[in-house]
Amino acid sequence: MNKPEYGQSAQIQRQPLHEIVAGRIRDLIIEGELAPGEQVNEARLCAILGTSRTPIREAIRTLAGEGLIVLRPGRSTIVRQFSRNEVHDMLEVIAKLESLAARKACEKASDEQIAAIVKAHEQMMHYFEAQDRLPYYKLNQQIHSTIVEAAGNSALAEVHSLLQARMKRIRYEGHNGPQRWESAAQEHVRIIEAIIARDGDAAEKATQAHIQNTWERIKDDIPGDKEA
Repeated sequence: MNKPEYGQSAQIQRQPLHEIVAGRIRDLIIEGELAPGEQVNEARLCAILGTSRTPIREAIRTLAGEGLIVLRPGRSTIVRQFSRNEVHDMLEVIAKLESLAARKACEKASDEQIAAIVKAHEQMMHYFEAQDRLPYYKLNQQIHSTIVEAAGNSALAEVHSLLQARMKRIRYEGHNGPQRWESAAQEHVRIIEAIIARDGDAAEKATQAHIQNTWERIKDDIPGDKEA
């Protein structure tokens, strides 16, 4: 039997178990199966995911590092719950980071990078047409990250990665309901069109508007002070 070539799917199988488990728990948080403020029950997660406590605990530490889970020594571990002001402030910074990245990507991205962004966007829109929300969302986040990477600014990418991890559940809620989802998807179309045209001004403005509209779509669903 022929050996697999380097780069084939055998590499995916080497992913550490705790990383796979972290991804599954992350999905539970994103979809609201583990709600903000809810206690993280290791025994329940073992039953749901069919694994032992060791990878569960390692995964929890990973997610705590991302800011999705709060470790409280001597007390229960909980899913992090952000206040309205915290969400507003993070989205404000993300808007600046992503709009700058979109402009820089128009200037610096290779044709291959832009082609990859477009391909991912087309697949994302297939998920939208099928109303398959979680795969749509994951590809959506990948596209945002890929645009940031294409900007070629490592400091920008580092800060964005931290905030994006913390905002996964919140940004997922921006697609909750047909009108919200339709609006968000069309905003993405405008961003991609601008990037294809390498129109930095249009890409920056479309991205800024997209994040600002994300806040408008989700702000009333977040507990806390009404003003931010």
